[in-house]
Amino acid sequence: MSVSHITCFLFLFLHLSPLTGQGAGAQSIFTIDSVTLKLDPRGEVDSGTFMDLNCEVSVSHDQSHPLTHSFNFLRDDVLVYSKNTTDPAVLHQLTPARAANSGTYKCQVIVQDKSKSSNTQRLTVTGLQTPVLQVTSQILFEGDEVAANCSAPDEYGSLLFHFYQDQEKIKQVRATGNSVETRLELKHAGDKHLRCYFEITMVPDAGSGVEFWVKYLSHSLSVLEEHSGEYVCKANRGNVQKEAYESIKVKELFSKPVLVMKPREVFERENFTLNCDTDRYSLERINIGDVKYSLCRNQVLLASGGNYSATAHPSLNGNYSCQAQAQGRGLKIFKNSTQIVFKAKVPVSIPLLSVVGGRLILGKPFQLQCQSDNGSLPITYTLLGPHRQAKLRVVRNPWDLALFNITSIHRSTDIHNFSCKANNNPRQAHMESSGEHLRRTATIIEPVSRPVLTVIPNMGDVAEGEDLTLTCTVQRGTPPITYTWYHTKSALPLLSKTSNDMRLSLSVQGVSREHGGGYFCVTNNPSNDSQKSAMVTVGVKLAGWKKGLIAAFCILLTVSLIIIIIVKKGLLPFRRERTVELSVKPASTKTDETLRLTHGEVSEAANVTPGVMGRSIWSDHVSGSESDDQTSEETTEVAEPQYTEVHPQEVDHTRAPVKKGTDTVYSEVRNSNQGNILFNVH
Repeated sequence: MSVSHITCFLFLFLHLSPLTGQGAGAQSIFTIDSVTLKLDPRGEVDSGTFMDLNCEVSVSHDQSHPLTHSFNFLRDDVLVYSKNTTDPAVLHQLTPARAANSGTYKCQVIVQDKSKSSNTQRLTVTGLQTPVLQVTSQILFEGDEVAANCSAPDEYGSLLFHFYQDQEKIKQVRATGNSVETRLELKHAGDKHLRCYFEITMVPDAGSGVEFWVKYLSHSLSVLEEHSGEYVCKANRGNVQKEAYESIKVKELFSKPVLVMKPREVFERENFTLNCDTDRYSLERINIGDVKYSLCRNQVLLASGGNYSATAHPSLNGNYSCQAQAQGRGLKIFKNSTQIVFKAKVPVSIPLLSVVGGRLILGKPFQLQCQSDNGSLPITYTLLGPHRQAKLRVVRNPWDLALFNITSIHRSTDIHNFSCKANNNPRQAHMESSGEHLRRTATIIEPVSRPVLTVIPNMGDVAEGEDLTLTCTVQRGTPPITYTWYHTKSALPLLSKTSNDMRLSLSVQGVSREHGGGYFCVTNNPSNDSQKSAMVTVGVKLAGWKKGLIAAFCILLTVSLIIIIIVKKGLLPFRRERTVELSVKPASTKTDETLRLTHGEVSEAANVTPGVMGRSIWSDHVSGSESDDQTSEETTEVAEPQYTEVHPQEVDHTRAPVKKGTDTVYSEVRNSNQGNILFNVH
């Protein structure tokens, strides 16, 4: 086989110009650069070793998406494994490797109608598995046949089994798998030893030849300075590939034009200029005046020449570029500048200041947001608060917000002290909010003040059956306000009601003793700041009719007692008309001495209990031996008394004598049917 010399000028995979591009329906250009097969471990390995066979391919192509590769693993030119994938490498494993895996391996990769194979790798697996021999019976007669099975379960390939009786080979069988079953005839009597072994027949190496024809390729183009670099030419014929490399340096006729815009950032209604120029020339080939410029917007001619001025407006937004052209050796050379994406920035509009969430609560922290509806980013927002203290926020992304944290305000009018400024152009003045939007849109909630609970009746005392009114009043707070009344005898509220009024009353009709005790009220509004009043104690008095009943009962009781006393006292005049005469006959011989008592003294004695009768009356009139004298003296002190004679009785000698001085006196008191009272005098 002979290979002719290949002359190759250029083989380009780049779209250098519209003339060298391919249509959408053209076939892709590619070449298989190399295919590599690696064995791990490599060379000679023991039977049972785990092996990795890795095949890698390198393909050059002009497509953005990967090509499909067909990987084929061959042992002694016999396919043992294949896989289709877009990946540049495929792994084939032998788990584990056996003697039948020994051979010469290579990897073949097929891409569309082209293929390429790797270099061959030799793998030798040493060692075989010990075969297993089984027979149906171990006691036979001469001339009988025995069924024998010889197997090597872990081996595979073309296995040839040999059977021996003692040292004599009696049969040979080639198996289609890794075991064989056959019948053996035993020719001689006696103890015999049967054994088997196997061998694997390896496939011999195979070869192939390749023949190909060579054809020539040439390519020419008008080059520019940016085409300088190394070029490669590749020729394929079947699985044979040849490559040639060449470096090309293109000398520049004039440099690529540069388009400059001033100022770089332009706001609407501001002036801007565009300038196009080149900074290097090949003076031996062209003159500076030979280079002509033109300006384009969105690839449409805008102006001839290298300069352009205008006032920024949205209608002028677009992609600007300039083109320089010159004549060189009969050829026109065109070079385009890098495009400038021009978009006039939008001036910031008057910002609006608002409360985040739409409402704020006096005395609590809140957030203010400053935002302009129009304006190119970045925008710098400045919040001016009380005492003109400034806070800055810079918004650089569309999803960012200019939020300002405010500690608190305590009066609704304090909201008027906030304003906001916005600016995105250092050449223009700030745009400032008036604060009107904030005052119009902000909902300011004033927390409720501590409520005051009042009771009607004012003294807090109410009679049973009467009505009780509990009025809860707040001095300030943004409605609606929720009023809740509580009684200390229950954890549950008596009533909860929402109203726009600054006071609300709870009426309890027909109070009873159970309604007595402490009362308080709790107020709340959208600020969620509850306030509790002081506790008011209510006393419940008896009803009027109960008081009248008790008074009537007391009067009746009093009258009853008076009547009883009057009735009892009514006997006194009758008793005063009666007189009592008491005669005491002393034990002495003086028989003419007589003791006289007034009727009042007798009556007083009659009302004394018998146990103390002697002391109550006689102790004032009789005292030992002086009783006669004292009686006589007291008798003379009473004016004209009436007397009742008391006849003396005979001395009862059965009674114990009472001594008076040295004398013994016997006395006896008796009650007569006529009301006479007799006293025992000791």
